[in-house]
This record gives sequence, C-alpha cells and structure tokens, in this order.
Amino acid sequence: MPALAQKRPRPGDKPTAARDNLRKLLLKWYDRHARDLPWRVRTGRPDPYRVWLSEIMLQQTTVAAVAPYFTRFLDRWPTVVALAAAPRNDLLGAWAGLGYYSRARNLHAAAQVMAAEGVPTSEAGWRALPGVGPYTAAAIAAIGFGEASNVVDGNVERVMARLYAVEAPLPNAKAELRELAGALVTADRPGDWAQALMDLGATVCTPRSPKCDVCPWSAECAAFASGAPETYPRRTAKAERPRRYGAAFRIEHDGQFWLVRRPDKGLLGGMAALPTTEWRAKKWSRADVLKHVPVAGDWKKTGAIEHVFTHFALTLDVYSADTAPPNDGWWGDASALPTVFKKAAQAGTKR
Repeated sequence: MPALAQKRPRPGDKPTAARDNLRKLLLKWYDRHARDLPWRVRTGRPDPYRVWLSEIMLQQTTVAAVAPYFTRFLDRWPTVVALAAAPRNDLLGAWAGLGYYSRARNLHAAAQVMAAEGVPTSEAGWRALPGVGPYTAAAIAAIGFGEASNVVDGNVERVMARLYAVEAPLPNAKAELRELAGALVTADRPGDWAQALMDLGATVCTPRSPKCDVCPWSAECAAFASGAPETYPRRTAKAERPRRYGAAFRIEHDGQFWLVRRPDKGLLGGMAALPTTEWRAKKWSRADVLKHVPVAGDWKKTGAIEHVFTHFALTLDVYSADTAPPNDGWWGDASALPTVFKKAAQAGTKR
C-alpha cells in the first residue's frame, strides 16, 4: 500500500518562494528539452496563424497525427486570408482522417471572420471566434502574443493533480486544478511557460508510467512522494460507452466509390461519406436495411466495421451492389473520406 501523499506548499502558501522555485526548475528544463514541433519557434514571436491552426488541429488529437496535416495545410493555405478564400469542401477534404470534423467547419468560419475583421490580439478576442474555447484562446494568447494567460489542458491538469496530490477526482477537480495552474503564471515568458507545462505532461508526466526520474519537479511533487504518482489525478468511474448500429452502402466502379455529402449539422457534418442508414441503438435486420438502400440493386452484405467516436461506439454493416448510382452524389476516392467511411469502403469486395 503506497504511503499517503504529503501535501506540498501551494503557490498561495508561499506566494513568491514556492512559485518562483517551480517556475525556475521547469523553464530551465524546457530550455534543454523542448520538443521540436513544426508550429513551434524558439526565438522571436511565432505567427499567430500557425499557432491557431496547430491548436485547433491538436484538440483531442496527438502531435504525431497532426504534424503532416499541419504541414500540408500551410503549404496549401499559407495565410489566414488564403484559408478564408478556399472553398469549404476543399478544406473538409484536406481534413479527412483527422477526426472531429466540426473543427474544420469552425476553422473555415473563423478564418473568414479574421479575413474580414482582422486577427484578434487578446485571449478575449480569440474566445469570440467559432471553434475557439477557453483553452485554445489562452494558448494562442500566451504563445502568439505573450499574454499572461492560464493555459490548462488535460496534460496540465494531470501535472497539477500530481504536483499537489489533489484528492478530488476529475471532473470535479477541474476548477481547483485551474486555480493551482493559474497561481504559477506570470508575465515572464508566458508562451514558453505554457508550452513547458504541455511538454512536461506529454513527455514526462504521462498518464501511465510517468518518468519521475527525469522530472524537474520530482523533488517538489507530492504524488511522487506518495510512491504512486500514476494514481493521480483521481477519477470517477466512467459510464459505459453506448453502442449504435447502422449500414453503409458501397457502390464501386474502377476504384472509385459513390459518395454523398453529409448534412452540415450533426456528426461528420459537411463531410464526404458513403450513403448510410441512420445510426441507432437498435440493431438493423437485413430486411430493415434493404428498405433504406439508396438505389435498387442486388445488395449483399460484404462486411462490417467497428468505429469508436467520443460518445458512442458504432457497428456499421457494409452492403455492396453492382448497380447504377442514385442521382445525388459523385464518384470519389476513398482516401478523402473520414476514417469510419474509409473503413467501410475497404470492407469486403464488391459483388
């Protein structure tokens, strides 16, 4: 049984000494070990457009997944004006595979606002744009404009929970963790400070098997002193993710698939897709599926795929037919599809 965590002094307990010591240790570590990322600059002030683009892409997505998309977007749309002028469908196609597609729609809408009204220069100004929440606005303000903003994401919450051995479980502890992080923010190097905390959480203070032996804060960390740092942050039990069911309809010709545009509102809004039934809690029988085919044909089940979204898991049966396509839609390459439909396009062979 690990020892109980010994509480460490919090910033408010010794406002200058505790805070300044923690800041010195972390910034010294960051100067030596900062990650080399495509959107990061080490000298001078970064381009706010690059910061904004990277932060939107990084929402609930890993650095490894984002890096190639970021580079391709910059090559194709090097400025916010260029992005605003792009047809939305071109942007959605370039985003395909990155997930959380409302980000792409909001990215285009925000670019159009900035092209018309100018780029915000404050956290409050960024917060007013589509798709920019509190964390993203704070990160852009700190990194792009040197504003002393309190930048708190999941990595920072984990670091704070361990540093101070916060016993309240997430999500109830969020306000306390934000307050603890905010007490460490100063006007000195706010962009570097925000990125240092992110890097510490992403590379050292990881969810599993944290690398406490190389952590600049190990001597200050209450969770490390407890002997079980990986048990922080505490969490409430998660409810089981619900499951939904549906069917996708696969019409293939010369390596191309018949695609449709999903409605703007709802999951995967505005994205290219295979025709599909609704996704519901009840399983679909073959007879039910055949009542919803997009066009008459000899439809046969050729596979099934599993896909997990944030709030539910999906089982999607795939039906294929050699048939003329319906009136609405176009022939397209599966590479431009969201992952769930890319899986469906590749499931089975045409019959």
